[in-house]
Amino acid sequence: MQDRKPVESWLSDMDGVLVHEGQPVPGAPEFVKRLRASGKPFLVLTNNSIYTPRDLQARLARMGLDVPEQAIWSSALATAQFLADQRPGGTAYVIGEAGLTTALHAVGYVLSDFAPDYVVLGETRTYSFEAITKAVRLINDGARFICTNPDATGPSVEGALPAAGSVAAMISKATGVEPYFVGKPNPMMMRSALNTINAHSESTAMIGDRMDTDILCGLEAGLETILVLTGISSRVEAERYPYRPSRIVNSVADLIDEV
Repeated sequence: MQDRKPVESWLSDMDGVLVHEGQPVPGAPEFVKRLRASGKPFLVLTNNSIYTPRDLQARLARMGLDVPEQAIWSSALATAQFLADQRPGGTAYVIGEAGLTTALHAVGYVLSDFAPDYVVLGETRTYSFEAITKAVRLINDGARFICTNPDATGPSVEGALPAAGSVAAMISKATGVEPYFVGKPNPMMMRSALNTINAHSESTAMIGDRMDTDILCGLEAGLETILVLTGISSRVEAERYPYRPSRIVNSVADLIDEV
């Protein structure tokens, strides 16, 4: 690996890095505490568009992780920012939860099912056939198709759940139109995060637990990439990919002294 500048800013995935199955990863509260004390810019990233940053702050606080609301960056926020840049003051038909609708309202978007500029698909636990049918018809009528993230499944205590990527595939099959995915592994997610904290790629590290999203996204955005082994990808699985993280550590506990 080529020599990089010292890390001055940190980006971290949430699930599998800081928390796992509803519990904090050992060392994660101390890592976050050190980050806050250092004064270095940092963001916690998630592809989940269901929750607002305030919701996620409360969720993390219950697990002993003191992450400020403004230090949380979701695919919903990235999607809203993307749409505001592309078509300011536009309209959208949204399938999603408060995390997505709140973010779109905040950038001045109007939510409408009458000839919207976009159909925006996010995560929800209550996908309805009626809403999906409406989305299909609006896309057929010319609405542009956006999806917050390409994840095919999401985790739950009972097992895997179908996620936005799976529903997007169904809508694409019905319309022949592929969505533009804003969340990881689209490097735009990373670049929007960097812009949010005024950070530079050459001095920023991305910590993730998935080779196919976190590490790929960080790599394509020019960041140092650190794979932790507390989530999805193992050391053996990491070797099967055609690209590599900058390094692999057991958990964020191994990074506390570097902050």
